[in-house]
Amino acid sequence: MVLGKVRALAVCFDTLNENNLPVFSGGELVSGRVLVDVTGDVRVRSLDVTARGVAKVRWTESRNAGANTAYTQNYTEEVEYLHHRDCLIGEDRDEDGVDEGVTLLHAGLHEFAFSFHLPQMALATSFEGKHGSVRYWVKAELQRPWMLPVKVKKEFIVFEHIDINTPLLLQAPQAGSKEKTLCCWFCASGPISLSAKIARKGYTPGDSIQIFAEVENCSSRVVVPKAALYQTQTFFAKGKGKEIQQLVSNLRGESLAQGKSQSWEGKLLKIPPVSPSILDCPIIRVEYALVVYVDIPGGLNLSLSLPLVIGTIPLHAAASRTSSISSHGSASSWGGVPERPEAPPSYSELAFSEAHRRHCLRGGDECHEHEAAPLLAYISEFRYLPPPLYAEVDPYPDPAEACSVLEARTLDTCPSR
Repeated sequence: MVLGKVRALAVCFDTLNENNLPVFSGGELVSGRVLVDVTGDVRVRSLDVTARGVAKVRWTESRNAGANTAYTQNYTEEVEYLHHRDCLIGEDRDEDGVDEGVTLLHAGLHEFAFSFHLPQMALATSFEGKHGSVRYWVKAELQRPWMLPVKVKKEFIVFEHIDINTPLLLQAPQAGSKEKTLCCWFCASGPISLSAKIARKGYTPGDSIQIFAEVENCSSRVVVPKAALYQTQTFFAKGKGKEIQQLVSNLRGESLAQGKSQSWEGKLLKIPPVSPSILDCPIIRVEYALVVYVDIPGGLNLSLSLPLVIGTIPLHAAASRTSSISSHGSASSWGGVPERPEAPPSYSELAFSEAHRRHCLRGGDECHEHEAAPLLAYISEFRYLPPPLYAEVDPYPDPAEACSVLEARTLDTCPSR
């Protein structure tokens, strides 16, 4: 018998997103097929599928220890998030029994299904950085007697979802203010002041950040207000950290001469497609910050850093209206102090009279007409009703109780016989 050859070995996923990419989240089912294309009869000892997810950090530092000596220090760290293995053909066995339990694959294309669930724990989002990465993959390995194994690896993407609609990210305006005085020896010019504010902390790629800012230049130099979005990657290994900062997006205002000021009333800075924030991985962190600053030629810039979180679940319509209302607040409240809330309605402004309230409490016909209305409308109708009038005597007693009380009072007032 002439043995055939393995023409191709491939891994395919059953579920793809709109961009034909395998994307999953914690707890979801990952399923797919291993394709084996053989030209003739092939003896197969085993076909294994291994799924792994690993966060890995690595960098090297070189140091001089003297005139002619130097040494290199390697920093490595690894965290495993996923390890799953399935045997699609054959079983685990010792190397001695190579001829036991061999499966014969005839010429043609063969498919073998696999599936597994991602852990319910918080997984790190797939990421590729300069000194580290978070990767998830499925590897298929075909073992044949007396021959080298055939291997193939296919990566998939994992997103640890961050919902920016949570109150912690949505209802958290970021604001600050700073002032700086330029001086040279005994000559001091006027101060440069900067105030900046954004409506919330959470955004998603494609959103635009509305920036409210005020810059006043009382110095003798021409300054330029600017804003920039930065991504900071931090890697940890062997108790040491390595930090990389990258510019994501920026914008520029108009130049300010001495005595001039400038206001940004919702100036937009769009967020390009970037990786979401990674906050829970012990060895890799990806963080974002909006830096609003004043570019001072010949001096250190005056800057404000406002931390952001880039999420994966975009803003809902209702939450968008809430954020929009909060962003229209006064641009002068830079210290993050909330605006004065609107006064609640007074009881005199309510449309319900006391007589109508009593009628509803007695169970009038008009009230029963509302029983078929939606629950939300029913609640809204009685939300702002005034409290009942205080009285020691119940104005609406039960008829039976009223009769018993009247008889008791009659016996007490009647003269004794």
